[in-house]
Amino acid sequence: MFRTVFVTSLILAVSCWVLSAPSHAAKPGSEAASALNPILFVHGYASGASVWDSMRSRFEADGWPADYLASWSYNYNQSNASTAEDIRNRVQDLLALTGADQVDIITHSMGGLSSRYYLKFLEGDAQVDAWVSLAGPNHGTNWAFGCLSSSCFEMRPGSGFLANLNQGNETPGEARYGTWWSSCDEIINPDDSVLLKGASNNRTACISHNWFLYDSGVYREVRDWIL
Repeated sequence: MFRTVFVTSLILAVSCWVLSAPSHAAKPGSEAASALNPILFVHGYASGASVWDSMRSRFEADGWPADYLASWSYNYNQSNASTAEDIRNRVQDLLALTGADQVDIITHSMGGLSSRYYLKFLEGDAQVDAWVSLAGPNHGTNWAFGCLSSSCFEMRPGSGFLANLNQGNETPGEARYGTWWSSCDEIINPDDSVLLKGASNNRTACISHNWFLYDSGVYREVRDWIL
């Protein structure tokens, strides 16, 4: 009796594991893995590289080689235009390391502004296949009136930086643009500031600003969209 129950439980456990494993997961070093783009993660204001640890682990578990996943900490008080130059250098380093032709860029919050500046004004669109903005203040946020750094001034609705960034085509070049936003985001106000004309704009469940970094549903949507 015990043996029968044990074997049955083992079969059920294996079946559940098979059903839960992503159907498109690639083994590192395989042909499928080589078809994936490396990913550069760009954090937001008052943040750092470590906020991406959870998402990076998920991408690695789904077949992205570890050296295809890059994040770093930058001076979030400086102008987003200065950070854009840093992004340009990071992209070139990542392309050289992996031998890939293009990268994907996944951003959180203010990280969307510097990376968009890179795509639009530093000829980054040719180097990027897919760009993702998680809870990004693409048209500004009233929250930024509460801080005083250069980057905060640029995040304020109506700033010269945003006027320049959003003038004309908001999603220039051949890159794919995707945004994810929540009506429960306590930092981005108004909520629809995230949305961009010409992008794939996705509304999430009711989640807080920082939870975009950890939510499994958001991760799955982003993973499937960049492929």
